[in-house]
Amino acid sequence: MNPSATALTGIPFSEFLTHFKDSISQLFKKDCINQLSLSRGLPPHVWKTIMNLKPLSVAVPEEFGGRGTKVKECLGILSAASYESLPLSLTFGINIALFLEPLAKYGNALAKADIFKHFLDYGAMGGLMITEPDYGSDALNMKTQNKLEGEKYHIKGTKHWQGLTGMADYWLVTSRNMNAEGALARDVDFFIANTHEHDQNIDVVEYYDNPGLYMIPYGLNKIDIKVPQQNKLIPESTGLKMMLDILHRSRLQFPGMGMGFLKRMMEDASKHCQERQVGAGNLLCFDQVQFQLSKMQSFFTLCSAMCAKSVKISGIDHDVSGSGIHANSMKALVTDMMQESAQLYVQLSGAKGYRMSHIGGRGIMDSRPFQIFEGSNEMLYTQIAEGILKDMKKKKTENLAQYLDINETTKNAATVYSKDLDINVTAPISQRKMIDLGKIVARVIIVNDLLELNDSGFSQELTDNCIQMVRQEIRNLISSIQHHENISALENTSSKSDWMLFS
Repeated sequence: MNPSATALTGIPFSEFLTHFKDSISQLFKKDCINQLSLSRGLPPHVWKTIMNLKPLSVAVPEEFGGRGTKVKECLGILSAASYESLPLSLTFGINIALFLEPLAKYGNALAKADIFKHFLDYGAMGGLMITEPDYGSDALNMKTQNKLEGEKYHIKGTKHWQGLTGMADYWLVTSRNMNAEGALARDVDFFIANTHEHDQNIDVVEYYDNPGLYMIPYGLNKIDIKVPQQNKLIPESTGLKMMLDILHRSRLQFPGMGMGFLKRMMEDASKHCQERQVGAGNLLCFDQVQFQLSKMQSFFTLCSAMCAKSVKISGIDHDVSGSGIHANSMKALVTDMMQESAQLYVQLSGAKGYRMSHIGGRGIMDSRPFQIFEGSNEMLYTQIAEGILKDMKKKKTENLAQYLDINETTKNAATVYSKDLDINVTAPISQRKMIDLGKIVARVIIVNDLLELNDSGFSQELTDNCIQMVRQEIRNLISSIQHHENISALENTSSKSDWMLFS
């Protein structure tokens, strides 16, 4: 390992993080983050400067020269990056949660040392390939196949929408084994591809014109590679369970990317409202402005609780394959908050905010895909509701408040909202109601995490305000469930629909 890497990975994390924050802040001021964010990719000298800070060392085990895959440090780096640039934080998030942590936990010992060395010494990057053009979130039906031929696995298929397309040095590629009869196995296998090896290079067929996250290339990838057997990840039981463990851990660590972004939106919006004079006072004189800022503060508070909980439960020493409800709650809620926070900041900023060079305006587009990738939020809220309803039936209760009161992940918050949650819910219900139910449960779970953080000394004022804000949201969602109309889309909208004919 080079001396600079040793120096940076060997210091206390507080110093490491401060050095990282100061360095990227200066870098973005010097190179103008507004301009960098409007261009596809980043100039090589900017990437080199960033990677020389060894940000990904937080996700490399100590025995390989890294800082030890401590969740607190991983989330700290993600948060520091997203305060300056959400795409930069996502780049780190892809590397940490979708490559380095899976490698550290499931990688073959023969493959680890060389790969970790390239990350630490040469600024290598890695990503994960799951999504296919014809299957989207239906990962279990992926058609990318693998077959052992001699000493190597031959992997063929098509993947798309992988962050860092054409840019990553290493990929985790998911596929299904093809048997002698040509049928694909139900289980999923993960393989490491080193793009610098001739037989493992992945062809980029097309780069997508993604409207946000300009810094990160996305595209369509054609796979026809051969990798040695040591490049296959080793599941503890099945490949499906390993995939769930990887995806749930990633979702549990989404709050790290949300934390810095939400803090920046909140701080910049507050500063703008203090400085913006309207008549005899500033924007803070308006009741609606106070409500909007309070909402942004509640987002910051909830995300803080998510980060603290994630540190406790999402390390690679934990099996989170069965933690879908908690993981989905964190991912869906924090990404909804990110998008709404950016929208609020732009609204408060007026015309000034409606520019790509404004961090709020840019934040709208940069945060939007977070609600879609790794499971669209509608799907995740639906899965939360399905899990809850299934467990309610098992425990023979139809009352939501009573059920949440006996659930370990919700019982403290359920006490706070007992009157609000006193409704009966029985399956089957429509998907639109399922989504609202999922949103309610997600909020109760995260407020439960907040009460846990509050017990450790977190701000009582922020906690109290947040509880009240969430209470209002829960009441609105319950009202939505109770008053849903069964409205469906019309098959034909052309008949008698031209207003000009009736004027």
